[in-house]
Amino acid sequence: MLISERIYKYLEEKKMSQIEFANRTGISQSTISDWRRKGTNPSADKIMIICEVLDISPYELLLDTENKKHKEYKQTDCVVIDKQSKEYRLIEAYQNLDMGAQERLEGYMRALCDMK
Repeated sequence: MLISERIYKYLEEKKMSQIEFANRTGISQSTISDWRRKGTNPSADKIMIICEVLDISPYELLLDTENKKHKEYKQTDCVVIDKQSKEYRLIEAYQNLDMGAQERLEGYMRALCDMK
C-alpha cells in the first residue's frame, strides 16, 4: 500500500475531509489529489506535519502493514517518541536539512557507532 493510500485510509477513519486536511497541513488540495490520482506519495518534508494532523506516528504512516515481512511487528516493537522530547526535535531538525547535510550527518553517526 502506498503512503498516500494510508493517508486516505486515516482520513476516512477520522472522518476528516480532504479540504480540512489541506487546511490543517498547509498542503494544497491539488497536491493531495495528485497523490490519489497519480499514485504518488508525499515528499519527505511533509511526513511529520501529516502525522501531526492525523495524530499518528511516522511508524504508523510509513509501515506497509500489508507487506508480509512486517506482519511480525507489533505496536510494542516501535518506540513512541513524545513530541516534546529531544529525539523528536532531532528528527525534525534532520528532516529540515538538505540532502547533502543529511548524508554528512548519517556518515558522522555511522562513524560514532563504529567507535563502540
